[in-house]
Amino acid sequence: MTTRLINIGFGNMVAESRVIAIVSPESAPIKRLIQENRDKGNLIDATYGRRTRAVIVLDSHHVILAAILPETISNRLNNKDKS
Repeated sequence: MTTRLINIGFGNMVAESRVIAIVSPESAPIKRLIQENRDKGNLIDATYGRRTRAVIVLDSHHVILAAILPETISNRLNNKDKS
């Protein structure tokens, strides 16, 4: 069984099978989720200093910040299914 990797920007990849949700970072609950995981040490910042445009929640209780839109990541997931 091979793990498919999805590009989340700047050459960073995430395992497709580990993704639970891809959400926008604007809402208060998501901002709390980000801060709680930052405090716990479970936050992965893959924005390279750019504005956070997507928050990826993994089944390992890690949270990844990405600088590309959630729709873009979703499209990459869907395009992988067609390959």
